[in-house]
Amino acid sequence: MTGPRPLRLGVAGLGRAFTLMLPTFLQDNRVQLVGACDPREEARAQFARDFAAPAHRSIEELAADPAVEAIYIASPHQFHADNTRTAAGSGKHVLVEKPMALTLAQCDAMIADCRAAGVHLIVGHSHSFDAPYRLAREIVARGELGKVKMVHALNYTDFLYRPRRPEELDTAAGGGVVFSQAAHQVDIVRLLVGSPVTRVRAAMGSWDPSRPTEGAYSALLWFDCGAFASLSYNGYGHFDSDEWCGAVGEMGTPKRPEDYGSARRRLAAVGTPQEEAALKGARTYGGQAYVAASPPAADALPLHQHFGPVIVSCERGDLRPMPDGVWTYGDAAREHRPLPAPAVPRSEVIDELYAAVVDDVAPVHSGESARATLAVCLALLESARLQADVRLSQA
Repeated sequence: MTGPRPLRLGVAGLGRAFTLMLPTFLQDNRVQLVGACDPREEARAQFARDFAAPAHRSIEELAADPAVEAIYIASPHQFHADNTRTAAGSGKHVLVEKPMALTLAQCDAMIADCRAAGVHLIVGHSHSFDAPYRLAREIVARGELGKVKMVHALNYTDFLYRPRRPEELDTAAGGGVVFSQAAHQVDIVRLLVGSPVTRVRAAMGSWDPSRPTEGAYSALLWFDCGAFASLSYNGYGHFDSDEWCGAVGEMGTPKRPEDYGSARRRLAAVGTPQEEAALKGARTYGGQAYVAASPPAADALPLHQHFGPVIVSCERGDLRPMPDGVWTYGDAAREHRPLPAPAVPRSEVIDELYAAVVDDVAPVHSGESARATLAVCLALLESARLQADVRLSQA
């Protein structure tokens, strides 16, 4: 008996995002990597060796390859809109990394370009794909605990001290925690509540002059259904909120105590922005210090990926998604709803991409949905700047 026919995927951008998705592509037999593009010669050479497939200098060359039927756009944020237009213009379906783009006008153009070309547009990976949040949403949708009234989400990480290129520390160029990290958190709470965001109030923290962008935020979101959510994120690398998720990291693997402070220690070894960018490049796919991830043993599968502690308060109880399932807290009892360990990490992304491209199923993580998430993220920045509430009409 043969399995599903493989979806022939090209990759635009062989950087950090691709590295995080690579275990999925390698382990999911529904995907075949048939081409790539990247400006770095060493990354192209690595891809050609690993996959015996062409690696191009430009997305125009990749999009012109008839072997490619969909393109995963994992280039830096500022290139997403132009890359999507090129891919769609060649009739390729698009899976684009979050954030979808940097402006709502760019989002509108991406949606229009894909619609005109008759191709699907899926935005991910974001952590709203993760199975624990989807299970929590299913419990909500079934009405087991009544309607959602409040969500609290927080995450404390070392995000700001991981090696960065200069534009990743420039908010105007898409840097900082709002574009890269709030996109996850907003996506999650929007999924859980299932209602448009109507109003936002936020405060931002930018506390390290050597990292001149937002490194933290707190926000309140109000929804059309009457629910509200509080979101907090801190990327300054001290407290690690994975302590409250069973010491399981964002990628679903156990945290090692000896790794505490490792991001700051690595950064202390560089003296200039150029050296920092080189450090990041060396650790990225094809770089001198790049180490390919090994598939886990069958008896040591990781747990599910996550994005920090989340509590969903409903009319008759609370929900707490965790890396191994969802806890429910009712009037008289609490219950753990377990999830089996994922055989393939982020397989939910391939579920959605494959269904769209092969079976023409409209994706959940569509361009319209991602646009609504970006609208909230932009409202967070605007609210902090104005020190006032910001109202949204379609988010």
